[in-house]
Amino acid sequence: MARKPTKAELTQTPIQHLDLERTETIADLVEGYRGISFQARTLGMCAAVLENAMTDPQCTVFFGGAGALTPGGLRKVMRDMVEFGLVDVVVTTGAIAYHDFYEAHGHRHYKTSPEADDLVLREHFLDRVYDTLADESLFRECDDEIATLADSLEPRPYSSREFMEMLGKIASKDPHSLVGACYRKGIPYFVPALNDSSIGIALAKHHHDRAKARKAPIAIDSIKDNYEIAQVKQKSPRTGVFYVGGGTPKNYISQIEVILEVMGYPENPHMYAAQITTDVPQWGGLSGCTFEESQSWGKFHKDAKMAQSHVDATIGLPLLVGYLLQKGVPKKRKQRTYTWEGETLVSLR
Repeated sequence: MARKPTKAELTQTPIQHLDLERTETIADLVEGYRGISFQARTLGMCAAVLENAMTDPQCTVFFGGAGALTPGGLRKVMRDMVEFGLVDVVVTTGAIAYHDFYEAHGHRHYKTSPEADDLVLREHFLDRVYDTLADESLFRECDDEIATLADSLEPRPYSSREFMEMLGKIASKDPHSLVGACYRKGIPYFVPALNDSSIGIALAKHHHDRAKARKAPIAIDSIKDNYEIAQVKQKSPRTGVFYVGGGTPKNYISQIEVILEVMGYPENPHMYAAQITTDVPQWGGLSGCTFEESQSWGKFHKDAKMAQSHVDATIGLPLLVGYLLQKGVPKKRKQRTYTWEGETLVSLR
């Protein structure tokens, strides 16, 4: 039978009360969180894991984002992670990418009330995301531009990375664009559920119009995505993940290890993992599942450094990114550079 811990062993680490008189920066605050309790402590632990991952010279860092992060005001925070070299791969929902593309054209999101009259909003072609509005009529302009871009391309299968690179070139005129920053920095941007977004709606229009004209359309090949992103991990000695929300991006990045094992490569699970989410594990969904649960699937290393914080992304993400920037993490790491030949990753440095 295992020895029970003594009272002295259980009371070795006292709470360190947050001292706001000594707290001058975001980095000070997040470091102070590690000494207190509840979700502040878990957020501080996430910061420590991310700092370890990002300062490990052998580690490629994957960012997975889900939820209404762009309408919610976090667009530039995500862009800063790319622009300042904190992450090496971006995987998001199509909505995050589309709303970024929308804003890159000078369009805006607007404050409203969660109790706004949705039928009146519909009369004005305004779409509500809880307490935030977007202009549906301007969505249609973006849809038409995306469809026109697709019309101009050679009719063949494209990975989402290839297509997002083309959207990024357009969006790069806006220095605050996440999609544009990935294009400028050469960072691969994958959207594994691209069809489940307004980008997918625009591509459906392209497909419809080409079918009516009896012309071949382009196609987004999601299995090509699997092949491409697997090569990134296979060429990385170690990998770390940073999830905001869950959903498809979380599972997509986590399962890369399984893809590689099925392809015949040796086991090399993710070594670092941090997540902020408002979901919980007991309902059985992926968004709230713990990293320990994912270890049973072989997705994370048995010795992985892991932390999860149950906090609103609009609160947690700025604190974490602010911490990393103020701690000088960008100066302590070299962002990955890629050489692609079609779907083949020739080199990762």
